[in-house]
Amino acid sequence: MRTIKYPAVLLIFVFLSGCMFPQSERAANNLPNDAQLAQVQSAVNQYKSQQNGLLPIRTKPNETPVFQKYQIDFTRLKETGLLATIPGTAFENGGYYQYIIIRPETEAEVKVIDLRVTDKVRELETTLHFYEQENEFTPYKEQIVPGVYSLDHEKLGLDEPPTLESPYTGNLLPLYANGSGDVVIDYRKDLNHFLKETDHSYQPGDDIRYLLTDQSPIAPAYSPPYTIKDGDPVFMQKASE
Repeated sequence: MRTIKYPAVLLIFVFLSGCMFPQSERAANNLPNDAQLAQVQSAVNQYKSQQNGLLPIRTKPNETPVFQKYQIDFTRLKETGLLATIPGTAFENGGYYQYIIIRPETEAEVKVIDLRVTDKVRELETTLHFYEQENEFTPYKEQIVPGVYSLDHEKLGLDEPPTLESPYTGNLLPLYANGSGDVVIDYRKDLNHFLKETDHSYQPGDDIRYLLTDQSPIAPAYSPPYTIKDGDPVFMQKASE
């Protein structure tokens, strides 16, 4: 288990971040079930039909990564009478999940981001940014591919390279940084598993992260894009997206 030597200001940040999440362990905060997802999906489909193709989403900057960009605005669904209550698993109702839409131009599928993963990514980003401010450089260690780098964990006060438990397989996934200093999660272990264990039609050049959302309601937020080469997952050339 890695140990972080936190600056005092960082401890305040982590405490406040933790306060964002309710302490309740009630069943409603577990992984969204099929009925909850189907209810929200039905409401999204009806809204899209009634609003001439518009989606009930919050406006996000164009550069927002695709698996974080289209966050569902439950207020719109409630105001139009398409959703009576917000799912208990949703952050807006005390849960740990941000409901989002993927493939907005076609299926407009409802998926979720696990905000506990978000919290861990932001924790490491805060540690990284404090280091950058104090030392005026990013502690990159090795280039994984152009635009993605491993971090010098010792300079960051970590006992070992940072990892995160996969929400798909339980694998420990490496945490890297892109050229902007943002933390990204490397899902290649999971993608390799599903490429070999499931039937799929993905081809070189396709963004194969959708293989993960084909298997799970959880979206691979904070990940660079991947494609397939010789049957294996590889980073796309523009790996910082």
